Amino acid sequence: MKTLIALLLLTASAAQAAPRVFVTNEEGNDVSVIDAVSNKVMQTIPVGKRPRGIGVSPDGKEVYVAVSGDNGIVVIDSATLKVVRHFNCGDDPETFAVHPNGNLYISNEENAKASVYNPKTGAMVAEIKVGLEPEGVAISPDGTRAIVTSESTNMLHLIAIPEHKTVANILVGARPRAAAFSRDSKTAYATSEISGEVKKVDVASAKVIGKMPLADDKAKPKDILPSRDGKRLFVAGGRANRVFVLDEATLAIQQEIPVGIRVWGLALNADGTRLYTTDGASGQVSVIDTVANKVVATVPVGKMPWGITIVN
Repeated sequence: MKTLIALLLLTASAAQAAPRVFVTNEEGNDVSVIDAVSNKVMQTIPVGKRPRGIGVSPDGKEVYVAVSGDNGIVVIDSATLKVVRHFNCGDDPETFAVHPNGNLYISNEENAKASVYNPKTGAMVAEIKVGLEPEGVAISPDGTRAIVTSESTNMLHLIAIPEHKTVANILVGARPRAAAFSRDSKTAYATSEISGEVKKVDVASAKVIGKMPLADDKAKPKDILPSRDGKRLFVAGGRANRVFVLDEATLAIQQEIPVGIRVWGLALNADGTRLYTTDGASGQVSVIDTVANKVVATVPVGKMPWGITIVN
């Protein structure tokens, strides 16, 4: 009997620990939840109008969804997959990043500002003026800096934390969409959709120190992620329908991985061996083996998948 009980507990624990991939479906007004072991949709959660940005609390217990059409954040319990609360966070929240302390740094596209909220209470912590049409948000791993991209101003706004003051406005290529920091927080990377390029920035000097055009007229890059080992960058190529793999140090293009139509969002699993992409116009998620650099599975989800995150 004791052996049976132990086996059941172990099985339950393993099931609970299985990674799950959460995907916002912008035109479906819902979130698809994918079992990362079977690569099957296990549940679809209605969340409200035009869900886009998505992220996970530091403890992994909650998933946050920016519902642009409802001007708010919806909170999902990652274990029960139920919506447990929501709060307003200003006009048209586009995307956000989760700080190590749990606060959300949100881009409010219509108001040319970034706002900081405590997701446990729904209280606003700070507002920061930025450029026109802010979208991408990134937090440095050490928690001392944030970057907000402004699409129409063509800038990265470097923000000090906890002061919540803009310390530099960095001019980059046309229509910057997303940004990411290196593991040591010393370097940042940003995609520019219209100019079809990736820029590398030294955070301390706030200077652009590298640039790589994606060498494809169709490439309209959106998301960007560093690999877990800090050696590569993964870039969602948008209308190029490919993920570009760049050398993180030199920005040299190492490989191009074909995926579905209009690839936007990217997410890496805990050990970095699987990269998940949202292929908006294909209505699917592609699963990439990052060792072989090839797609090993595709998962049909909702209408126009956009944002993606993983609860490990």
